[in-house]
Amino acid sequence: MGKRKAAPTPDVTQEPQQTPGGQKPAKQAKTSTETPGFKNKEKVLLLSSRGITHRSRHLMLDLAQLLPHCKRDAKLDTKTDRGVINEVADMKCCSSVLFFEARKRKDLYVWLARAPDGPSVKFHCANVHTMAELKLSGNHLKGSRPILSFDSAFDQQPHLQLMKEMFTQSFATPRRHPKSKPFHDHVISFHFLDNRIWLRNYQVVPGIDKKKASADSVSLVEVGPRVCLNPIKIFGGSFGGPVLFDNPHFVSPNRIRALLKKREASKYGAKVSAKAQRREHQQQHQIPHDDLADVFK
Repeated sequence: MGKRKAAPTPDVTQEPQQTPGGQKPAKQAKTSTETPGFKNKEKVLLLSSRGITHRSRHLMLDLAQLLPHCKRDAKLDTKTDRGVINEVADMKCCSSVLFFEARKRKDLYVWLARAPDGPSVKFHCANVHTMAELKLSGNHLKGSRPILSFDSAFDQQPHLQLMKEMFTQSFATPRRHPKSKPFHDHVISFHFLDNRIWLRNYQVVPGIDKKKASADSVSLVEVGPRVCLNPIKIFGGSFGGPVLFDNPHFVSPNRIRALLKKREASKYGAKVSAKAQRREHQQQHQIPHDDLADVFK
């Protein structure tokens, strides 16, 4: 039997047929896979503990407005087992955690951690001024991507380099995030001074002539909030683990209050001792009785 000849394959590159009107049909839009989509899945979990004050709660709400990629959760009812926060972050698909821990309804501690493997930094938060309290003239678009500005001191010491990387991963809004706006109209600055980190938020105001924009014509107007973060310790794990850095300049607020009470108690003790010395002096140096003292009365 002879071999069969292979059937001719149809020509794929055929010219498109013309329509009855003589016009060629419209070409179909090509689905281009070159444009990258939303790849950075960075999310920040924002939550607090029980007993937080109104000012701390307003600070947390202000930070939630600055972080469109954050996810909020209910108040945490425990103060000892912080490992539960890693489980909450896993359920929310978050890789970073900002945890506001309140103590004695006076002190506010902020935890910045990478879930679930760490590291984590514990800060003491002081000098808190919210946007509603300041009422500054600055205003920027909600959900816009910020420009992070760091002081040159963050590149000099290893623990500051680590904190700079953690701040960048937490506060930088991912590109093409669904809840973000494709604009850069505000700057979040981090400055290291007096062994503390000072956080500020500024609006970028262009010049009057927008067609001829230059670096000299751009100005910054503060928006808020204002926060001072005093680093306490850096842990190797998430909310625990080996201590990588311990701040020797940190003084506990309880220690400061105890010293103030001791100073006030020393003032009261000085008054009591002065009165006792006066009575003792009067007993030792009594004035003798004068018989002519009542003559001219």
